[in-house]
Formats: sequence, C-alpha cells, structure tokens
Amino acid sequence: MLEVKNAKMMYGDLVAVDNLSFTIKPGDIFGLLGTNGAGKTTTFRMIMGLLQPTEGDVFYQGEKVGYHHVNEIGYMIEERSLLTKLTVKELMLYFGRLKDMDKDLILRRLDHWLDRFDIPHYKDKKIKELSKGNQQKIQFISAIINDPKLLVLDEPFNGLDPINMELFVEVIREFQDKGSMIVFSSHQLDKVESFCEEIVVLEKGKPVISGRLDKVKKDFKKQNIHIDGDVDSEHIKTIEGVEEVIENNNGLIVKVKDERVNQRVFDYVKTVKSIRRYEVEEASLSEIFIAKVGVSHEEV
Repeated sequence: MLEVKNAKMMYGDLVAVDNLSFTIKPGDIFGLLGTNGAGKTTTFRMIMGLLQPTEGDVFYQGEKVGYHHVNEIGYMIEERSLLTKLTVKELMLYFGRLKDMDKDLILRRLDHWLDRFDIPHYKDKKIKELSKGNQQKIQFISAIINDPKLLVLDEPFNGLDPINMELFVEVIREFQDKGSMIVFSSHQLDKVESFCEEIVVLEKGKPVISGRLDKVKKDFKKQNIHIDGDVDSEHIKTIEGVEEVIENNNGLIVKVKDERVNQRVFDYVKTVKSIRRYEVEEASLSEIFIAKVGVSHEEV
C-alpha cells in the first residue's frame, strides 16, 4: 500500500504541493491530474522517494519510501529520457542493472516485451533510429522491465496510434490484475475515466478534487441528457435548470443543473410523438475538470 499523508513540498518560498493525502492499494489505478505546473511531477518524485516532503510523510508498504524501494518501482516520465546513442538492448541492460536485475533476466524480459509490442527486430537498433511511437514503447518497457509493484505512468500514450494505445491499455490492466499499484496521469481524460476508480486533481499544489470518481461525479450533480427525436430545442432551453442545449448530428445534448431538471425535461419529452433516444449520463471528467480548474483538457 502507498500512503501520502498531509504532504507538503516547498522550494524556498514556493509551495509546490500543499497538504496532499491519498491512499493507493494493491490493484488500484489511481489518477493524478492537474494543469501544467500544478504539482504532479513533484508528487511523483515524492511517492518514489526521490524527494522528501517538507512536511508530512509518504509510506510504501508501511515504511517511509526511499531509494531502497527503487527495485520495486517503475516510472515512465512524460518527457522521453532515453539515451538515443545506445541500442535498445544496451539501454535495457543499463536500466535493468540500476534495479539490481540479473543480465539474463533482463534479456529474457526484454525479448518477451519486444515480442509483445511486435518490435523484436529493434533489439539491436539505436534508439535514435526508432520512430516516436516505437521510442514510446521502449520507454514503457524500461518502466516495466523490473516487474514493478508500484508503476508510475505520466502521459504513457504520447505518440501512440489507437492500436498501440489499446495494447498499452492491455498491459497496464495485466499489471493491475497482478496487484501492482499504478499511478496514472494523462491529458486524455477519457482514458482516466476508463481506468481510474480514484483521482486527485491538483491546482497550484492543492487538491481541488479528490476521492472515488463515481462519488466525484455524483457530488458534481450536473447531468447531460442525449435526446434524438422530434423535440423543440427552443422549448427545452426555456425549462428551468437547463444550462445549455447543443445540437449535433445525433440530436441534442441537454446540459442540466441536477437530476431534478432531468425530470422536467422528461415531462416535456413524454408529450412528443417520436423519440428515438433519451439517455441520461453524469457529467464527464473533462467537464468537471474544466468547472473546477477553469481550463479545457486540451490545455492541461
């Protein structure tokens, strides 16, 4: 288990992270989100023992996290940190030895993952000769080569096409099934929604959203209603509590203040002769993020 308790990190007078607490259990995928400069990278470094918090504590398996836990941790950073003049094999031997792995074990696992990602022929190629997408695969392999119990993934899908993105998803799920703790950060909030049961959103170092994602959505209250039928969009706009009506090729998206407004909209829709679709969903994580933080997820 990983426990962050009232962690605060200061650089001089700058408060990078302030009063942050959360717990991650084996098999959890935890979402750590925020705008650029919100404190995510500092938090990553604290939970891996690379930085000691100015105040508060970070515990890994019941003891303060530190460098002695490095063999059980994998980290994939947003910026590529590959030594481009080395071959894939040389690079993986270097990273594996940093985790006290035996050479034969490193090479066995490397062969396994290169096969899994359909790039076995790149083993003796230099990193600089690979495409951005294949470099991303190598960076991912470097994070999982030691079979980590704590896996930190910062923007793991950068540079990937949809097919390889789904392959990454499969592998991440496999680590989850094995009981690894996974800390996940991504600008693609739809992926966060599909992965994470619990999240923390940081803004200027402070948690502005935290808890189980289903509860976060419920507490936000706002809902979206998808309607396809012979309805009068102008009439729907006049219903008390309707905040916005968006027309698209599939009908209308009606954004409402809370579930009570949903009932008012439904009362009108019942009077319409032809309705092909009426579906209510909670607000997306992207909408909640924008409301709480104030920027669109493209700017995160």
